[in-house]
Amino acid sequence: MNTLEFTVLVGLGSLGAGFLGSLTGLGGGVVLVPLLALAFGVDIRYAIGASLISVIATSSGAAAAYVKEGYSNIRIGMFLEMATAFGALVGASVATRVSTAAIAVIFGVVLLYSAYLSNRSPRERQSDDQPDPLATLLKMDASYPTPDGPRPYHVHAVPAGFSLMFVAGALSGLLGIGSGAVKVLAMDQAMHIPFKVSTTTSNFMIGVTAAASAGVYLSRGYIDPGLAMPVMLGVLVGALLGARILIRTQTRLLRVIFGLIIAALAIEMIYNGLTGRL
Repeated sequence: MNTLEFTVLVGLGSLGAGFLGSLTGLGGGVVLVPLLALAFGVDIRYAIGASLISVIATSSGAAAAYVKEGYSNIRIGMFLEMATAFGALVGASVATRVSTAAIAVIFGVVLLYSAYLSNRSPRERQSDDQPDPLATLLKMDASYPTPDGPRPYHVHAVPAGFSLMFVAGALSGLLGIGSGAVKVLAMDQAMHIPFKVSTTTSNFMIGVTAAASAGVYLSRGYIDPGLAMPVMLGVLVGALLGARILIRTQTRLLRVIFGLIIAALAIEMIYNGLTGRL
């Protein structure tokens, strides 16, 4: 495979990753890192570096559309971003000091657990819909558009969500995934924010989180412009396509897509990490 073929194939793969990342709120990195490491044989640290650049592009491309449609909750995103940015700096510093096999196994375990949580029945949630006092104080409660008109919602468990966002940020810096999986689960499962609001707010946040950790990878020499450029362009086009389709897609379908993709990638990453292929 020559350089041109490699660049074209990486660009096409990145387009698919960006599409799925935007559609599910994960960001392209959750598909991109396994794709580059497993299918193209790219060192996982360089794959993470390119992924972080693509995550910034994904967030920039998709977030604007979601904000315009009225799905993203900017107030929640800005508040939670304080925790994720600090966590991203911690995670990126740790990533440069551990083995690639360990990173692959951690990556797989995180994705596998995320797949399980994302497909839990909504009936397992608490039925209480009383607003959180802190959410009321910070004016986080809002509404989002539906075919029947704006639907209001309350935000719950703000301290728990803030703590989980630090974990999400650390995983973003460690794995280069934008941590959309954990952010969506924290907002959807812990804070009881509607799923479409969670995914779109996650898209708004992941660019800032990735930018915080990308600086660490850049200073360590793990961001290759020749790899990052086709990845960024492919993911950006895919993210824009995903943003157009999300608004017309059923939530249940998003959950199924979310779970199937990350479960398959999780198994592949754990296997390759344990057998020393990464």
